[in-house]
Amino acid sequence: MPKFEDNRRKIVGRLENEGWVNIGGGEHDLFSKDGKIIAVPRHRTISQGVARSIFKAAGWR
Repeated sequence: MPKFEDNRRKIVGRLENEGWVNIGGGEHDLFSKDGKIIAVPRHRTISQGVARSIFKAAGWR
């Protein structure tokens, strides 16, 4: 199984570069684009399962 990027800063940077807009949130940052919302937890590293779901939701491979 491939290893997904688990560094939060790199994931957030890639989302922002691709036009996702941070709309705030409580314990998670919420990013919105085209009616979709992705929640990114505020941890330095993100578990592989959460990273995989973020990648799928963002349409990354």
